[in-house]
Amino acid sequence: MGGLNPDFEGETVIVTGGASGIGREVATQFGDAGATVLVADMDEEPKDGDVPTHERIEEAGGTAAFVDCDVTDRAELNALVEAAHEFGGVDVMVNNAGVYIEGSILELDPEEFDQVHAVNARGVYFGTQVAANDMLERDDPGVVLNTASISSNQAQLDQVQYDSSKGAVRMITRGAALELAEHGIRVNAVAPGQIATEFVEGLAERQRRAAENDEHIKPVPLGRAGEPADLAGAYLYLASDAAGYVTGELLHVDGGWQVF
Repeated sequence: MGGLNPDFEGETVIVTGGASGIGREVATQFGDAGATVLVADMDEEPKDGDVPTHERIEEAGGTAAFVDCDVTDRAELNALVEAAHEFGGVDVMVNNAGVYIEGSILELDPEEFDQVHAVNARGVYFGTQVAANDMLERDDPGVVLNTASISSNQAQLDQVQYDSSKGAVRMITRGAALELAEHGIRVNAVAPGQIATEFVEGLAERQRRAAENDEHIKPVPLGRAGEPADLAGAYLYLASDAAGYVTGELLHVDGGWQVF
């Protein structure tokens, strides 16, 4: 079967939460496709590798830089987008940073709820806002991509705080797409399913076992947990000219989990 081979030569891509997991793979594949990549995170060292993402891209012959950024702080998001000016300005903004805290609605602390929403929802909202304003100021409309989840549409046990934050990502994506369409800025989201990453310690192996043994509330039809590499192509597609007529979309990459 053929593959998608988009060319992002001459374009600048920002990936928040790019040090590890899904963000690391997305950033790396954008780098492989010729983009200059700004890897934004609070930790330069990856949870699931020994070489920082920006160094990994550079070792492969690409151009990348690391930017320390807390996405809950709009001033830091502004500084992040301004850092892209050194490379011509942001063309693709990937709002991927996220946190995951399990807990029953009967027990979760307000501080934990606020942390999940500050990163997952607020970070996406203001990441979109800052990037879009910068694109308009430069008269160079681009693409915003957000990391949603299967939780954007369907509830899971002990995840009300996470589900509600990812539901917010879905509606931020749709609302922003509606508002920004007249400016030529496309806004879409990728909704990962059960992905084996070290989002929290031990989660990757837990996801693999559960998907293979049907231990989830619903089984994964393709019979396995996804890997970050299964997701990156969706981001590249949505950022590419091949998706030039796609906006406001929530693209599930979940092995068929949501279809029944």
